[in-house]
Amino acid sequence: MPLPLIWLILALGLAGAEALTGDMFLLMLAGGALAASGSSWLFDLPLWADGAVFLVVSVLLLVLVRPALRRRFEAGRGLPEPVKALEGKTALVLDRVAQHEGQVKLDGEVWTARPLND
Repeated sequence: MPLPLIWLILALGLAGAEALTGDMFLLMLAGGALAASGSSWLFDLPLWADGAVFLVVSVLLLVLVRPALRRRFEAGRGLPEPVKALEGKTALVLDRVAQHEGQVKLDGEVWTARPLND
């Protein structure tokens, strides 16, 4: 089996394993394996040179790209808390709101309502 094909299979395997973890670590290693596959195919390098390409590209991706991607993905505001999304909206009271009972109609939907303070 040709060496570039082995590197390509390794890259696809690492990318597939990354889909299970979601940590972006294995994805950076898959990028290194893909670079090693490309350099082996283009330049017909020996195995030790492919390993060096894999190592250098993987380390560069881990140090430079992964932190930026993690910041980008974690910077999202996410979904608002459900109570915060409803605050300030006007509702029609359908049933008396008390400690253990109450219903309101809000945006066409019927909701269970409880007072903030008893």
